[in-house]
Amino acid sequence: MSVPSFSVASKSDSPAWVLVAGRLIALAGVFLPLFLIGILKFTQVEIDGLKPLVSGTPWLAWLCAVFGFAGTSYLLGVVELVTAVLFMLSVWSPRAAIAAGALGALTFATTVSTLVALPVWEDSSGGFPFLNFLGSFLIKDVALLGVSLVVLGEGLLRSNARTP
Repeated sequence: MSVPSFSVASKSDSPAWVLVAGRLIALAGVFLPLFLIGILKFTQVEIDGLKPLVSGTPWLAWLCAVFGFAGTSYLLGVVELVTAVLFMLSVWSPRAAIAAGALGALTFATTVSTLVALPVWEDSSGGFPFLNFLGSFLIKDVALLGVSLVVLGEGLLRSNARTP
């Protein structure tokens, strides 16, 4: 079974171009939130915004005890920025794809997991299935988790294809 990659196809091969364009847009869709939210992690606004999210999630609360609120935010920012760069490099490097996919999957699986611990349903609309602002912000990470797993899987396949 052949796995389509980022190789350039001829213009007459429109399905391949759609696939390449979709993959590049998917990568941009992961890169942009990681990069833009990653740099935000170094601001006081984001540090304050993270306090209830991290401390309200039992499996993440330890981060604040170990690193403090600012340190936790900075750590998350560094991980997000490194992951963003790796996603861009994943187009050319199977190793970068594996690292980006793994870090992205870990990052987004963690944020998706907070959906079960934090108040994400809009009570004034009747609760489930109506998301509040926090739920609307976090639910996108389900798609980002999926893209991360695709990049990881493709990186592993590309790496195995290079191994003699």
